[in-house]
Amino acid sequence: MNGITANPTLKNQLDQYTWSWKSHQIQYTVMGAGQPLVLIHGFGGCIGHWRNNIPTLAAGGYQVFALDLLGFGASSKPPINYNLKLWQELLYDFWSEHIQKPTIFVGNSIGGLLSLMILVDHPEISRGGILINCAGGLNHRPQELNPPLRFIMGTFTKLVSSPAFGPFIFNQVRQKHRIRNTLKQVYINKEAVTEELVEIIHRPSCDAGAQKVFASILTAPAGPHPSELLPKIKAPLLVIWGENDPWTPISGAKIYQDLADKGGSIQFKPIPNTGHCAHDERPTIVNSLILDWLAQQ
Repeated sequence: MNGITANPTLKNQLDQYTWSWKSHQIQYTVMGAGQPLVLIHGFGGCIGHWRNNIPTLAAGGYQVFALDLLGFGASSKPPINYNLKLWQELLYDFWSEHIQKPTIFVGNSIGGLLSLMILVDHPEISRGGILINCAGGLNHRPQELNPPLRFIMGTFTKLVSSPAFGPFIFNQVRQKHRIRNTLKQVYINKEAVTEELVEIIHRPSCDAGAQKVFASILTAPAGPHPSELLPKIKAPLLVIWGENDPWTPISGAKIYQDLADKGGSIQFKPIPNTGHCAHDERPTIVNSLILDWLAQQ
């Protein structure tokens, strides 16, 4: 631990520490004692996105870690090529240095996909996984989009990566009113879209290097699809899904539903009237589902 910092965006302060990884500064927090859990945020997220989960899970008898992935939150934002393998390596090294006990990996969106990757590639460090609206990839694969949208997204990513237009486009995307409007599209419970949440997402976008991180991620490879990873996983899984998620619709959860219906080590828990970030939108429900499932393991 290289120091404790306060995050001014959080009303309920979490002690945050800085860890040096490959000469980059990684922000993380830890609370509680017991079986370790690692919480992994999604695109645009950070430690603060778990502010309504960490204290409850820690009080339930678990040692809860959460970190800002490289390029996000208060972690460094170097001008490098970002991809899922980079973050997977970061998470493995974090576990090796700070935990060193079999761990439950909990992820939302791309954090869920990273959790699956760790369970497949590093089963020796994993006791299980909890996926919350798991992403199908870091980006949409071209074949997953219809031709008009494929053209639009292709043009947009070229413009975002352009030295001439990229900074201007990013500055428009990161405006607080646009962040608020985006959140209201993916949160069905509009009361959860607070000014605190908007600030949690907006603040890191003001850091030097944030625009290049954004451009790099939008042009990065999609990575493995969950359907490639699931057959290789032996550890137990809890899959939580906000049924009204416009980004990863409930139809995308069919592979998990089918496996759960067959029995075995996977449980599937849909949450009605909930969007992409169920842990933040319905924290009381999600915390209860997680604690109940953990008690069974």
